[in-house]
Amino acid sequence: MSARDALRVAERAGDLVAYGLDEGLLAPDDALFTYNRILAKLGLEGPASRFGDAPPESRTWSLPEDFDLELLITELGDRAIAAAGGSDVPSAHDRAETALMALLLGRPSEVNRRFQELRSEGEDPAESARAATDYLHHLAVASRYVRTAAIARNISWKACSPYGELEITVNLSKPEKDPVAIAHALTASAGDRYPTCALCQSNEGYEGRPASSPHGAQDPRQNLRIVDVELGGETWGLQYSPYAYFEEHCIAMSRPHRPMHVDRENLGRLLDFVDAFPHYFIGSNADLPVVGGSILTHDHFQGGRHTFPMMRSEAEETFELEGGAVEGAILAWPLSVVRLRSRDREALLAAADRLLTLWRGWSDPSVGLLAVSADGTPHQTVTPIARLHAGEGGERVWELFCALRSNLASEEHPLGIFHPHEEYHHIKKENIGLIEVMGMAILPPRLKGELTAVIRCACEGRSFEDDPEAAPHAAWARTLFAGVDTANLGEEAVRERVRAGVGEVFCGVLEDCGVFKADEAGRAAFRRFIGALSG
Repeated sequence: MSARDALRVAERAGDLVAYGLDEGLLAPDDALFTYNRILAKLGLEGPASRFGDAPPESRTWSLPEDFDLELLITELGDRAIAAAGGSDVPSAHDRAETALMALLLGRPSEVNRRFQELRSEGEDPAESARAATDYLHHLAVASRYVRTAAIARNISWKACSPYGELEITVNLSKPEKDPVAIAHALTASAGDRYPTCALCQSNEGYEGRPASSPHGAQDPRQNLRIVDVELGGETWGLQYSPYAYFEEHCIAMSRPHRPMHVDRENLGRLLDFVDAFPHYFIGSNADLPVVGGSILTHDHFQGGRHTFPMMRSEAEETFELEGGAVEGAILAWPLSVVRLRSRDREALLAAADRLLTLWRGWSDPSVGLLAVSADGTPHQTVTPIARLHAGEGGERVWELFCALRSNLASEEHPLGIFHPHEEYHHIKKENIGLIEVMGMAILPPRLKGELTAVIRCACEGRSFEDDPEAAPHAAWARTLFAGVDTANLGEEAVRERVRAGVGEVFCGVLEDCGVFKADEAGRAAFRRFIGALSG
């Protein structure tokens, strides 16, 4: 590298330090130390920083007017790879870029200490909790742990439905997962793989590894910071999702690597969490294959600051539990959801535990429900979501939404009777987890190109079967545009029709997952279950 090039790279290293100072990731006293660590990663032995040995109070690390973090970190990552003689594969760039960003962060103990200090400062515990999560979330975003640039590429829109407005996202950050593979992962041995899974606390600071590693690819986590939260008498970890699906998408996970479980203990932990962080909701995926989320091997919850469509749904019928201390409601929602609401936390927990216990053993042949197979395999559980809000007099009101789930399968529906049916697999085949239960579709990245191809074929009047990307959607697209002169409709109108059609598919998917259908037989069966619960 020429002296001129070395000076240019060193200037860019200074820009990264300036960014860390500007975002509050670094203290001025740490600027020179960090600059030198960055130089080492870039294979440089100098030159001096832009302010030399000036005292901290006189150091000025101004950012260029056209500063772009993504361009900067890509440029420095390329240089770090070249300096290390590494390979030019995408995962190598990710590891190099993440390692550079991690140099701007304090040690996990420092981050945890500051988080706990913020939680304990101030007279209002709710405001203190919000200050603590604001700090941690900013740290995750500013350090590029939360991949805001990647998230911004996701495609999203709203879709009308008989149940209210649904939220649709085509997630370009993660590949589509197969339900069978998800179920297999629950029983497969992790062997000596390290970290055992993506949620283990041992990911904190891990460098990552390429797909060529004997244990397969592992994302870099040098810039991950996890803080402590007490839930159910245990210390759990709290972090933010790197590919956030909604505002301040956080994850709480047990320290031990143990399977997901929904029971009174974890229902209590959900309430503990909203007690500690009343500005967030928190929920757990179901703990059975097919109706659970994509990671069933590690006990964890997901939460954040978002208000989902399900949370805005109206009550179709109401009832009382625990001697009137708990208000129950059947929600007007495509899945079968019971909302429990109370000013008495213990009464609410008792009612939710009773609902879960009853549901796990509830069979109703009239609507195809079988709680346990002859071989003892259980099929029923719930997807629980908790919130805390203020009542009319300012008192605390706890809410638990319990979506009733069944993973029973049949010859007609081998992936699940209450799973997206095959007619919808061209759009959605994956498990319907916590987020989608609440009305936000997480659709696979392949749809970006495939739906674009459908729109193109419709506008050009070509057969959908003639385009390889549009072909999987041909039958659906023909129905969608039946009797419509798409050539004169205009591209924007065609796109809106496709998006509305995707919304209808997602609504149908959610209806498939409802154990009590919105027909006479389904409503009667739902009332029988509620009668047994409240009797």
